[in-house]
Amino acid sequence: MKRIFAIIIGLLCLGTGLRAQTAVQEDLDPQYAADLIAKGQAVPDFTLNDIDGKSVKLSDFRGKTVLLLFWASWCPDCRAEIPQIKAMNTLASPDKVAFVSVSFDRDIDTWKKFVPENSLPGVQLFDPEGMKESKIGEAYHIKWIPSMYVIDPEGKVILGTVMAGKAAAALLGAPSTGTRSLFTNDLCTDENCEN
Repeated sequence: MKRIFAIIIGLLCLGTGLRAQTAVQEDLDPQYAADLIAKGQAVPDFTLNDIDGKSVKLSDFRGKTVLLLFWASWCPDCRAEIPQIKAMNTLASPDKVAFVSVSFDRDIDTWKKFVPENSLPGVQLFDPEGMKESKIGEAYHIKWIPSMYVIDPEGKVILGTVMAGKAAAALLGAPSTGTRSLFTNDLCTDENCEN
């Protein structure tokens, strides 16, 4: 079973959006994820509204492993990761794993349109403060998006990364490919990176 997951993870990492003819394979975590909350540390709780306006706390998911994704619809690298996030969601057991996404979109209507149009999985939350001013982003040390955490059922970090392939490996218990296809020069820091 782990071999099958490893093959799927490898294919997912190779198939991340074909926006350029040549993709550079590299490990982005030393550059972009170095300041994320360290493995074994407890994550801060927070409350945000979901796409239906319902208040959701991260601690509502205790007892499950959580993939916590920070993203925005204006971020090209975030959009490129959508197929991998969907694939992870398909492979993960809903009884054991929760997918929670925090959007830094500035316009709630754009976000509310983007989520269903792209069939984004899991619980979709909106941070009205945006990326630069977000207290949640600050508490989670988010300087780049996409950034994601795999969190254990007790609320401690298993992995903080900017690479969906590594998150998938940690989430599904498969060996990590350690690389990601990089189609842009840098990860997004604000809306100015929109294509």
